[in-house]
Amino acid sequence: MEPLVQSRRAERGRARPVPRGDGDGPGIEPGQHRQMGRLGSGPALGPKSPIKSVFALVAALASACALAQPCDKPVYLTFDTGHMGVAPLIAETLKKFDAKATFFLANEPTLTGGMTLDATWAPWWKERAAEGNDFGAHTWNHDIWLEDIPDAEGKVTRFKVRTVAGMNEPVVHEVTAEEYCDSLKKVGARFLEMTGRPLDPIFRAPAGRASKALLAVAQRCGFHHVGWNAAGFLGDELPSDKYPNAQLLDKALKNIKPGDILLAHLGIWSRQDAWAPAVLEPLMQGLKERGMCFAPLHENPRYAPLMSPSRMGGGNGGKPVAKSARQR
Repeated sequence: MEPLVQSRRAERGRARPVPRGDGDGPGIEPGQHRQMGRLGSGPALGPKSPIKSVFALVAALASACALAQPCDKPVYLTFDTGHMGVAPLIAETLKKFDAKATFFLANEPTLTGGMTLDATWAPWWKERAAEGNDFGAHTWNHDIWLEDIPDAEGKVTRFKVRTVAGMNEPVVHEVTAEEYCDSLKKVGARFLEMTGRPLDPIFRAPAGRASKALLAVAQRCGFHHVGWNAAGFLGDELPSDKYPNAQLLDKALKNIKPGDILLAHLGIWSRQDAWAPAVLEPLMQGLKERGMCFAPLHENPRYAPLMSPSRMGGGNGGKPVAKSARQR
């Protein structure tokens, strides 16, 4: 055998080193191996099985891409404050589904004799803020609009409202436009004090009741209204004997569609059979199985332009926001 042929055959018989980057496998760029480790891709890829390594790398990258894909069927869970008895359970359920929500805050009585925005609940709100949820005002005293009160010239400068909070007797009274605005700003100031971040420039009128004049007042002081879709009314404030949990769950699963804004509360005093988490968890599971996900309102196309400054730490500061944005 010719020496040259022997040499080539011997070379083919020897194991060659696999080309490597700075990572743990063939052709992995610096830092990719760390990303793959976080994704749970298994043991570090080695030079002894290049084919398996390539397949593992492809699988890891595919998994990373899947995780990065935004959901194209979002629904928007929103919660108004309540007696807070179910608030920890709601927070745990949101974590279980890796879901973000939007909370609307009022300073209401709690089951333990305190208030929803007192020092006892401040750490809870701070935790929710750290999770990336969104937050809006619900008026300080939970004032439900009843009617506009015009002045002698026909300009609406006052509103008749009914303050309904906890088991307290409802109180009907009047507030000026400035007082209503101050009520929203007071929630924002307290939220900033509790969490260190600004309130988003959104609010929800208690019971969803508002006039064009009231919405205009709120918008002038930096707050845009957020309602809910008909199918998104989850019914937790309805009486249990007439609207049992099983009925509410079935209705919600049948009617909710992508893009809907959903409404529930952090505890309802009058409901005997607690809605959360008895309905919330199977509802979220059912919607998830239909391909839906749960997003905060700053990802909603209608509210994203308004909320972007607050997400960057700018807040609204009580200043008017873009008038071109649609109200609900």
